[in-house]
Amino acid sequence: MNDERSIRDLITRWADAVHTGNIDSVLAEHDSEIVMFDVPPPYRGIRGIDEYRGSWPPFFEFQRQGALFEIVELDVTAGDDVAFAWALLRCGTPEEFEKNPDNRLRLTIGLCKRDGRWVVTHEHHSFCLTD
Repeated sequence: MNDERSIRDLITRWADAVHTGNIDSVLAEHDSEIVMFDVPPPYRGIRGIDEYRGSWPPFFEFQRQGALFEIVELDVTAGDDVAFAWALLRCGTPEEFEKNPDNRLRLTIGLCKRDGRWVVTHEHHSFCLTD
């Protein structure tokens, strides 16, 4: 399997794990020193795997209320030992999509190859500001 396909599969597994609330699978293939800039605070971002783990329970609760979390577009660029990917995801409740069907979560992921496998070292999640 080539690097681009491996990364696509990694991101797809991660998104599926987020949607189902499987914290062990969400954390899999993430660096212990991950930095994540997310939609909610803290403004300095999330630093390290323990903070990353702690950031997910409120989102899982949101998911249990019927929210969607699905990749609609994904692009991967892979070098020999560094890669990045961006994606657009449908992330929200059916009621939110009734009001704004085009709304998308924007995701950027940075990865490094460690011991022959790709690990996520950075995530950035954002939404467009609306009026």
